[in-house]
Amino acid sequence: MEFLTDLFKFLMERKKWWLLPMIIVLLLVGLLVVVGGGSAAAPFVYTLF
Repeated sequence: MEFLTDLFKFLMERKKWWLLPMIIVLLLVGLLVVVGGGSAAAPFVYTLF
């Protein structure tokens, strides 16, 4: 969790707010791959890609 706080502090200090949507999308796609890899919903997740 320290990494996330450091990342947020970096975004605030450097005013790199345009990176925030990209980070959120990458986290959501990663979560989708992790959840879809080992569940019964895997066939439905793979049809999205």
